[in-house]
Amino acid sequence: MDELVKLVASKLGVTEDKAKVAVEVVAGFLKKNLPAPLASQIDAVLGGSGGLADKAKGLLKGLGGGD
Repeated sequence: MDELVKLVASKLGVTEDKAKVAVEVVAGFLKKNLPAPLASQIDAVLGGSGGLADKAKGLLKGLGGGD
């Protein structure tokens, strides 16, 4: 999640603390609104070390996105 928090902070020009709150809000929204098999993977994607882009890509494939 740290990688995503840093990216959000950089893109929005906010502190990492504020970016972390934003990421947590979005993650909570996704977990609440995605089908259970995908929602259960949100924490794994955000909590894993490294390879965040690859993990997110795999999650998006489940949604019909990605390549």
